[in-house]
Amino acid sequence: MRRLTPVLIALTILGLLLPSVARAGDLSPSGPEELRIGISFGGISFIGFITEYRWGNRSIDLTVGTWSFRDLSVSLVGKQYFGPGDFRPFAGLGLWAVVNPNHGPGERGGLALVARAPVGVDWNLDADHHLGASLSVNRALWIRRKDPRDDTPPSDRLIPLPGFYYRWKR
Repeated sequence: MRRLTPVLIALTILGLLLPSVARAGDLSPSGPEELRIGISFGGISFIGFITEYRWGNRSIDLTVGTWSFRDLSVSLVGKQYFGPGDFRPFAGLGLWAVVNPNHGPGERGGLALVARAPVGVDWNLDADHHLGASLSVNRALWIRRKDPRDDTPPSDRLIPLPGFYYRWKR
């Protein structure tokens, strides 16, 4: 049962996000659909590339990045924006996977699955350019360590990670 718990948590989070994506056309009373691309610093990686699909006050955010150019971080987050204007707070919920395929003798590739809940602000500088900052609270759900003999479970601690981004509306 202990091995199934992270999988059940991950499936529950995805189950909460997917209906929002499926009903995207029904959730746009306050704005048109738009695609934003950008770059991030901090958060799930040292540097990352962002694709965000927004409709109304909601969005799905996909970020792909790296910490050391020897690993890969991928995050999928559903977000809700609040209030009108150019300075808008947001909150979200999603998953983050970190893969380190590099391994030496007696090691295997490392992998971690993390639940994340970012909160932050998005500032519309002009019609097409946005700056933002967030603080994501993260908790490890599952981990496969590089050492095959190390079966230590992930920590139960909540880890806050700050991040910053620039996004451009296409």
